[in-house]
Amino acid sequence: MQRVKETGFFKNIREIREYEFGVFYFFENLVISEINEGVLFGWEMATKAVDAAYEIIGRENPIAYISNRVNNYSVVPTDWRKFYFNRHQLAFYSVVGNTQGSFASLILERMFFRNNIRQFSDLETAITWSLAQVEEQKKKESANDALLSDSK
Repeated sequence: MQRVKETGFFKNIREIREYEFGVFYFFENLVISEINEGVLFGWEMATKAVDAAYEIIGRENPIAYISNRVNNYSVVPTDWRKFYFNRHQLAFYSVVGNTQGSFASLILERMFFRNNIRQFSDLETAITWSLAQVEEQKKKESANDALLSDSK
């Protein structure tokens, strides 16, 4: 499987944050993670990445998240409830992976994640889809803002 640094898109990087549990790549409106082998990824770890995303991308911008599952690890699926309880928003979420563990984890995550989770076998395709979704969201928000300002 392809790593973020091996893509042509990597040239657009804004910042990289390395943690003991994995690496997070921050782009404009896009975050891609590569969690380390054997990690049980839970809320305490996720908060570090969420805080970094808000710091780098901002709270007011739509954010797409790609979990690039180049390593075998597990996610605590019930921790998605903590994500929402803390009023965090994630516009789009996709998973890149084709291992048995990745598929099993994805099934559990879908039970707790409120929005749709897209699955891809190719990182470049996931990036293209995510960026298209973010642009579409921005257009909708701009149109809504224009309608609101016209009605005043």
